[in-house]
Amino acid sequence: MKMDETVYRELFAELEKYEKKGIDISIDGYRASPLQIVTAYMTKEEGTYMRDYTLSRDGNIEALTFTDIKDPQQAENTP
Repeated sequence: MKMDETVYRELFAELEKYEKKGIDISIDGYRASPLQIVTAYMTKEEGTYMRDYTLSRDGNIEALTFTDIKDPQQAENTP
């Protein structure tokens, strides 16, 4: 199932908010901008990225990581 343009726009807006708060965003182990994340989603046949949140001791989001779950080796190597 492909994501439509509205979903991409919403994802971009969400990730921009995280970026403005200073939250590190990465994809497959590499730092990435909201545009790079959305572009990766757009080039995939289907949404195959899993989100992982890293929380601080007080429960605030410190980092957001996207991992390609269709690539088992990448999923194993991503912290």
